[in-house]
Amino acid sequence: MHPHLAQLQPYPFEKLRALFAGITPNPQYREIKLSIGEPQHATPQFIMDALHANLRGLANYPTTQGIPALRQAIGNWCARRYGITVDPESEILPVNGSREALFSFAQALIDPSQGKPIVVSPNPFYQIYEGAAYLAGAEPRFLNNLPENGFAFDYAQLTPEEWARVQLFYVCSPGNPTGKVLSLDDWKTLFALSDKYGFVIASDECYSEIYFDEANPPIGGLQAAKLLGRNFDRLVMFSSLSKRSNVPGMRSGFVAGDAKLLKAFLLYRTYHGCAMAPPVQAASVAAWNDEAHVLENRNQYREKFAACTPLIATALGTGMPDASFYLWAKTPIADPEFARGLLEHYNVVVLPGSFLARDSQGVNPGAGFVRIALVAGLEECLEASRRIVQFTQQL
Repeated sequence: MHPHLAQLQPYPFEKLRALFAGITPNPQYREIKLSIGEPQHATPQFIMDALHANLRGLANYPTTQGIPALRQAIGNWCARRYGITVDPESEILPVNGSREALFSFAQALIDPSQGKPIVVSPNPFYQIYEGAAYLAGAEPRFLNNLPENGFAFDYAQLTPEEWARVQLFYVCSPGNPTGKVLSLDDWKTLFALSDKYGFVIASDECYSEIYFDEANPPIGGLQAAKLLGRNFDRLVMFSSLSKRSNVPGMRSGFVAGDAKLLKAFLLYRTYHGCAMAPPVQAASVAAWNDEAHVLENRNQYREKFAACTPLIATALGTGMPDASFYLWAKTPIADPEFARGLLEHYNVVVLPGSFLARDSQGVNPGAGFVRIALVAGLEECLEASRRIVQFTQQL
């Protein structure tokens, strides 16, 4: 077996199952699960109709590059959303959700023959970044995102010698779990480091459409490059329909950016067998071409955050995130103990923050936090918020 498989840590939800072993939740309360970032809003009917109408496409092998109509729909969306021109022929590649692409991109990119390569990740982080680094033969390094620093990167955590070994830098904006959105100045600093040391930036933007101010949507990596007068060299973005359109089971997203990198990534994917099913491609075209359902989706999250955040904030240290559908909430006791007690006494499931981070610079930046995913309906989220307050008052 692959020698680096032994380096993979249990996934956060596997750790959560172990943490909850032996607990019998209070039977007076029905379960409310706010632990997993899985959208619970209804899938728009027109997307399901498009999927159903194209089921005959199952009789055909799909191409790895995707149909021209899908790449064009994605290009049109990039133009509308970010004001950028992305070439559908060379700068866009459909993928089966951002998760598999974030992982496989590192396998195609990392050159382990060049010393001991480093892959940089935020901390706390999406665990796929770490696994992708290990299995590509690289060493993951975690840059702490701490509340006292506004959840910004502290680039001084790496020495110049370490920066010279960096081949890939994962960015997540809006961030999971903090909700932090990189500003144009943040991007400018990161681009300067990429120019100096030659590493590739992989910008995970799967939460880009869950935000609260219609006049100020989160800036994207490719958009930042354009605003700063740059091209897409050493820069790729990953986006997804899962959160935007409430279709996590459809596994549909895209990668866009540096044409040279995407040409090589397409070659890798052709051998890997990652082509998107034809009915899913057709349904994805319909989804990327429509914004009305995305606005309605945002409105639902906006209503939930407006109602629940002030309530939870009376008990835990939290506030409105820049974007995304998570509250990153500080707990009065150790985060695993808080999650166990909340389940046992009030049957609400949240994710301990320490499960989403690693020890770095002498600290686990997720310790003492829980991630609360406001993905259920408004009434369920409000009920869970009230229970969280009740539980905290008893500590």
